[in-house]
Amino acid sequence: MNKETLLAASFEKIQNHIRKNEETQPVVNYQEPASLQQILKPAVSDEPAGEEEFLKMIDQYLEFAVKTGNKQFLNQLYSGFNFPAFVGDMLTSLTNTSMYTYEVAPAATLIEKEMIALMNSYAGYTEGDGIFLTGGSNGNLVAMFSARNRILPQSRFHGYDRNENLVAFVNQQAHYSFETAANLLGIGSKNVIKVKAGPDGRMIPDELEQSIKRAIQNGQKPFFVAVTCATTLLGAYDPIDEIAEITKRHGLWLHADGAFGGSIILSDLHRHLMKGIEKTDSFVWNPHKLMNIPLVCSALLVRQKGVLQHNITDLNTDYIFHDSDDVEDLGKKSIQCGRHVDAVKLWFAWKYFGKKGYAQRMDNLIEMATHAENTVNRHPRLELMAPRQSFSVCFRYRPENDINLNEFNLAVREKLRKSGQSIVNYGYMGKELTIRLVTANGELQKKDIDQFFTKFLETAKSLEKKQVEEYEY
Repeated sequence: MNKETLLAASFEKIQNHIRKNEETQPVVNYQEPASLQQILKPAVSDEPAGEEEFLKMIDQYLEFAVKTGNKQFLNQLYSGFNFPAFVGDMLTSLTNTSMYTYEVAPAATLIEKEMIALMNSYAGYTEGDGIFLTGGSNGNLVAMFSARNRILPQSRFHGYDRNENLVAFVNQQAHYSFETAANLLGIGSKNVIKVKAGPDGRMIPDELEQSIKRAIQNGQKPFFVAVTCATTLLGAYDPIDEIAEITKRHGLWLHADGAFGGSIILSDLHRHLMKGIEKTDSFVWNPHKLMNIPLVCSALLVRQKGVLQHNITDLNTDYIFHDSDDVEDLGKKSIQCGRHVDAVKLWFAWKYFGKKGYAQRMDNLIEMATHAENTVNRHPRLELMAPRQSFSVCFRYRPENDINLNEFNLAVREKLRKSGQSIVNYGYMGKELTIRLVTANGELQKKDIDQFFTKFLETAKSLEKKQVEEYEY
């Protein structure tokens, strides 16, 4: 079998996988780790794999991978199969270039510049800039890095002096990546102050003001505040407008972590949740989540052009950057040298759906989350754990019998997951476990939400009956 025939056979398997993903198929063919190890036999042997074994490897990987394009994958903040983005991703692997210079990535450079400009226009950054990077965590790191170097410019050359006592402030329900960033930057994770949030999960502005004042009184130097645009569990949006007034008054860098919920900015109906975003200094936006772009596709936007190069890199290495073309080399403002082409798959999808198409997809996600919330509220055995704010619906099942609710709901979730019928996530609100359903697949329909709840309730009732029988016995 020559390479062309092998390629054709490989693409046929990929096409079959895509077709099955659109049908009613298990979300996962679950196997215990030891069993899967025996099936896959992932160890590499001394001899090369033959063509038949190569094709078998494709079959096995696709069979046992989680089908994140399946509409019953409601587990993570990313979901869905995006055909135009898949094609764009495939083409970037085919051409295999890197994003540091226009010389090696002419088309990709112009496309990334256009995507950054488009995203900045939604954020209201009229003189903005930005770069694609390796995820929201990396974006939060670079934003904090830039803020540190703005307040302490010499730290770029001499390092961070711990005597400066820098402190950052985040929502108590913010992503853990801010503590990791502080650790990497030498600031220390303990110097990330978690500001109290209300029952709705939103940062309380007065609590931020008091936290800043206490830090100053304690001899610390506030320099960075992060608002969260959709917290991981509740999908809560911090009040940017009110917080921006506080950071302006104290001269602090204001960053928006929109890794999860930033794409809501595309919706005319719901972008009010990010009111004041144009007042922030930086904004992380992950199209690989609600825009369904294949992982990874993440951008850090900054309000002021030139900030990234000045605060982060400020270099001009002549063995890479030759200034031979009348176009900016994007590598000059990135902490990465080799960098994957991530903007092209976004470009393919955005071109394919158009601005209006993506706005409709965002509106549909909120409509599906609303439908899920209404389903919970209508059912006598389902309990909404917190009012829905965006794409996350947190709930649990309450059996008639007096049993441990945490253990019971986790058992329902695990039975569903291992059966391959649906995958949904969970978390804790205080000491109480909550099932978290996320509407992230842009092609979800009400029938998909209904199918999930039908399976969830069937599983819960079956387990409840079993526990009653065991108790009576």
